[in-house]
Amino acid sequence: MSSSAFLAFPGQGSQHLSMLSKGGILDIALSSKYSQALECCSELISHDVLKLIEEGPEDLINKTSITQPLLVLCSYLHYNKLVNSIDISPTYMAGHSLGEYSALVAANSISITEALQLVRKRGELMELAPSGSMSAIMGLEQAIISEICLIASHGNNSHVQCANLNSPNQTVISGHDDAVERAQDLCISEGAKRSIKLKVSIASHSKLMVEAADEFKNTLNTVEFNMPDTKIIHNVSVDSVSLPEDIPSLLISQLHSPVRWVETCHFISTLNLPIIECGPGKVLSGLFKANKLENYFSSSDEDFYEKINNYG
Repeated sequence: MSSSAFLAFPGQGSQHLSMLSKGGILDIALSSKYSQALECCSELISHDVLKLIEEGPEDLINKTSITQPLLVLCSYLHYNKLVNSIDISPTYMAGHSLGEYSALVAANSISITEALQLVRKRGELMELAPSGSMSAIMGLEQAIISEICLIASHGNNSHVQCANLNSPNQTVISGHDDAVERAQDLCISEGAKRSIKLKVSIASHSKLMVEAADEFKNTLNTVEFNMPDTKIIHNVSVDSVSLPEDIPSLLISQLHSPVRWVETCHFISTLNLPIIECGPGKVLSGLFKANKLENYFSSSDEDFYEKINNYG
């Protein structure tokens, strides 16, 4: 009998050099079974995927329009290794921002090649959006940060908002550079423990992405989404869809709306299921811990398969 689990797929920020070999998926990446996916990704980014991931340069891996297809590809390989290695039946899935595309592939809503094409275009459009910045605010309630963002925003050309509601103690803000800086200072004056400027030049999940989202709609219209065979909890709604036609609008809104991860973690806590972070890195595992969840595992952990097989 297969084991139930909640699968969570990471987003941008989880990428790192050698994430195939260090994630234990180089062997599956070299398999002819997945050559079409690798070839598609290599063609989209105009680089040899295997060589780029394993050898760098790292600044190229961190370029948004390249990062996004690389992460979706690696998460796809992690997922396939997972389901082919142990008897597991995911009951629910979620993805942190970009990770929703990995979840849609795993749930057979779209193919891996369709997902790679979508996120390549998504990344390109995000790079073309007005430049901005993001900052992680630590140790201050999200409601207070939201109020501060309203105060720090001076019209459409100096806007900041909450972008990633990651945990009760970590909220990422996003917007124009000057507005983000004002909000950071105000947050510190209101008692925030730290404000950490992220190493990005794009303002994800903010109003600066509205035009990119409108343009992305045209690309999404070229793809036919199937009803996911596993329920996906979406960032925008913290709910699953009842019709596949509802998915594109959620993906469009996601570009300029907050990632509601605290609420997602609260939903996960009601399920009493083991949680598997399926993809590169352990960023989501850190957020699960920060949200006081238990029984979470990372497929990137060297001892993952031993730990998951011994669970329960």
